[in-house]
Amino acid sequence: MKKDFILILDFGSQYSHMMARRIREIGVYAILCPYDISIQNIVSKKPKGILLSGSPFSIYDEKPPLISRRLFQLNIPVLGICYGMQLISFLFGGKIEKSKYKEYGKTNFIIDFPKNKLFHGIPKKSFVWMSHFDEVKNLPKELKVIGHTHSCAIAAFIHKNKDIYAIQFHPEVNHTEFGVHILKNFILHICKCHPNWELNNFVQKTVEKIKKRVSSKKVILGFSGGVDSFVAAYIIHQAIGDSLHCIFVDTGFLLEKEKEKISHICKEMNFSIKIIDARERFLSSLTGVIDPEMKRKIIGKEFISIFQQESEKIENVEFLAQGTIYSDVIESSIFHKNFSIKSHHNVGGLPHFMKLKLLEPLKELFKDEVRNLGKELGIPKEILYRHPFPGPGLSIRILGEVNKKKVSILQEAESILLQELKNSDLYESVSQAFMVLLPVKSVGVMGDKRTYEYAAVLRVTKTEDFMTATFSHLPHDFLEKISNRIINEVDGINRLVYDITSKPPATIEWE
Repeated sequence: MKKDFILILDFGSQYSHMMARRIREIGVYAILCPYDISIQNIVSKKPKGILLSGSPFSIYDEKPPLISRRLFQLNIPVLGICYGMQLISFLFGGKIEKSKYKEYGKTNFIIDFPKNKLFHGIPKKSFVWMSHFDEVKNLPKELKVIGHTHSCAIAAFIHKNKDIYAIQFHPEVNHTEFGVHILKNFILHICKCHPNWELNNFVQKTVEKIKKRVSSKKVILGFSGGVDSFVAAYIIHQAIGDSLHCIFVDTGFLLEKEKEKISHICKEMNFSIKIIDARERFLSSLTGVIDPEMKRKIIGKEFISIFQQESEKIENVEFLAQGTIYSDVIESSIFHKNFSIKSHHNVGGLPHFMKLKLLEPLKELFKDEVRNLGKELGIPKEILYRHPFPGPGLSIRILGEVNKKKVSILQEAESILLQELKNSDLYESVSQAFMVLLPVKSVGVMGDKRTYEYAAVLRVTKTEDFMTATFSHLPHDFLEKISNRIINEVDGINRLVYDITSKPPATIEWE
C-alpha cells in the first residue's frame, strides 16, 4: 500500500518538529519542507494534506515568509496554525493587526460553529495553548469564523467551499486539551489518510535501499558511540556486512574511558572499528577560539578531513555514513539559514573536495523513534539509554577557549555526576545530564583559605524527543551530594549551580 503522508510547510516555528512527531504518533508519516518549496514540487510529492506552521515573523514584516495562492487551488486539504492561520487570511484579503492583548500559554477556547469536520467530537469549551502577538481582525467573505477566545475574536475559521481550515492555537502541544483529536479529525477524516507509518517497515525498506545504492562499494561510518550511530551502523551492517568500516575519532574531548568502552561494545557486536588518535590535532585547531558556532564548524571540518584521509586508505570506498537524525536537520535548519539555531557537525552535506557520497539512514527519524528502532533490533540496553553526547564533545561544554586543563576538570566532574546518577538509580529516569564549565571564576573558602576557581553548571533534562525539554526535578539531597563531591574532589571548581531553564527558550546544550 502506498504510504500516505502530510506535508508541513515550515515558516521557522519551534513547534514544527513537534507537529511532525504528533502526526507520526497518529500513524501517518509527516515531513517538513521549507515554506518556499515550489508548487510543482508539492504536486509531485502528492501529499494527502498540507499544514502551514507557525513562525517567529509577522505578516507585516518587511519581507515576511509567504506562499503562493495557487496552493489553495490544488484541491489538497490545508490546515493553518498560528502564523499559518494569519497567512491564509492575509492571502484571501483578510486584515491582520497587532493584538491588543497578547496571548501566551493556556486559555479557554469556545467553538462558535460546531457543525464542522475539524471540531467534530470536541466539546464547546476546552483549553488550548496560544502563542501569538498578531491576530486576524476581519475575514473576507469566503471564510467563516468557527471559534474564539476571551481576547481573540477570530481564533479559528474555515473556508465556506473548500477544505481549508485555520486555528490560532497549537494543537500539537500537550496543553491543548483536545489537540490530538483535532489533528486526527484533519488527518484521518478530512485528508482521509491511512495510518500505515510503522518503524518495522522502515528497517526492511532502508536495508533494501542501502543494498541497492551501495552495491559492491564500501562504506565508512563516522562512529560516535551514541545510540544514533549504533543503530545506523547496525542497519548498514545488515545491508552490506563487512563492507562497512566504522571509524571512531578520539578528539580529546571525550568522557573518561570513553574510547575503551566503545572498543569493547563494538567487539561484542562484531563491528569492525578503527580508532584514530587526533587529540592534539583537535585541541590545537581550537586555540584562541571562543565562539561556539566557530568551534562546531572547525570540529566538523576536522572530522571531514580525517574521514577523507581514512577513506583513501581503504580500497573501493564510495560512501560516508552518519547517524544524522531529523532533529539535527531541523536545528541546523538547512531549509533556511535565517531560522538556524546552531550548527551540527554532521548536517549540511559534504564539501566539494570530498569524493565520498553521504549515507544517512536515520535522517527522517526523531530520537525517540531511533530508540524504539534500537529496541526492535536488539541493541544493548546500555547503548539505547545512554545519554546523548555531542559530536564536538566537551569542547562545547567548556564556554570560552578550550585547553587541556579545562578538559581535565570537566572530565572529572562529569565522571562524578554519571557515577552518582547510576548509584542513585536516576540515570535512566532523566534524558540527559552533564556539566558545563563557565569562563567565570568565583571566590570561595576551603580549609580557611581563600579560593578563586571556576564556577560550573549542572544541566539535567527530561524530554521525549530532544526538541523540547524541561529541567529534571532532582532530590535536594542528591544535588547536595553532587555539589559536595565535585567541589571537594575536582581541583579547579569551587561553585556549582543548577540550570532550571526549559527548551525552548534555551537549548539543552549551552553551546
